[in-house]
Amino acid sequence: MANKAAPQPNEPVIDEVEASRAPLMDHLVELRNRMTHSLIAIGILFCAMWFVTDTVLSYLLTPLGDAAHRAGRPLDELFVAQTTAPLEMLFVKLKLAFVMALAIGFPYVAYQVYSFVAPGLYKNERAAIMPFLFVMPPLFAAGAALVYFYVMPAFMDLSFSQELTGINVKAVYVPKVKEYYELVISLLMCFGFAFQLPVVMALLSMAGVLETSFLRKGRKYALLLIFVVAAVVTPPDPFSQFVLGVPLYMLYESGIIIAALIERGRKRREAVEAKREEDEAKREAAEEARRRAAAAASAPPAGTLPAGE
Repeated sequence: MANKAAPQPNEPVIDEVEASRAPLMDHLVELRNRMTHSLIAIGILFCAMWFVTDTVLSYLLTPLGDAAHRAGRPLDELFVAQTTAPLEMLFVKLKLAFVMALAIGFPYVAYQVYSFVAPGLYKNERAAIMPFLFVMPPLFAAGAALVYFYVMPAFMDLSFSQELTGINVKAVYVPKVKEYYELVISLLMCFGFAFQLPVVMALLSMAGVLETSFLRKGRKYALLLIFVVAAVVTPPDPFSQFVLGVPLYMLYESGIIIAALIERGRKRREAVEAKREEDEAKREAAEEARRRAAAAASAPPAGTLPAGE
């Protein structure tokens, strides 16, 4: 009889690799599907937002026109904002539609990301993360509203206040639509994402990266960093820096409170778990002692012979 070929030493390794490749491919397929769904949603929203770009752009230009009238421009005349490049307005509208699609579609994209990572989380972790998906959009909207109703009017007033009338020359502020739009969008994004500070602090506290004591000790450094960031991302006037810096510091303090609550809950759960493990260890020790006592009671006394001998 012919001898069977001995198994090659690499065959088990190949089998293990093949076995682990299937779950990896399943995860990659799921990731691709969720990314595809997100891109399709953004594309649909982009097409829908294109039809309202004129209306939204007119609202974004409102702080500019109001500031022009406050600066002395005639109220019965429309303030003129320039476009100086071919198809400039078209590209402005395309960018605006894309940004609106991203902003409106963010909750759906966040849900897709959450659904992808949720199977790898414990039940209590999933329950803890879910509320943040509902808190983030209102915080972003609050930051954007602060820009639209306070920061942009103040910045436009400052811009018009720098106009100059000389002996035989007059320097007036005539903004370009593209530059104004990019300024508004950048400020909306900066303020909106900056207002996510409590969410970031809470998530880091949940992960055990940040301790409440560290956050409290770092108040003065956080205050300095907040106003440095506010000076970098806002227009170069003290009012804009103040309008961003003060709410950010208030959000930092609220983040400390949230982190303290999370830390307190984590310590309470750890104490309950430690107590449960201690009680379990005591029960096991008592059970072991009972088994030993029963075994000792059933054993014959030393020096006696079994019956019949």
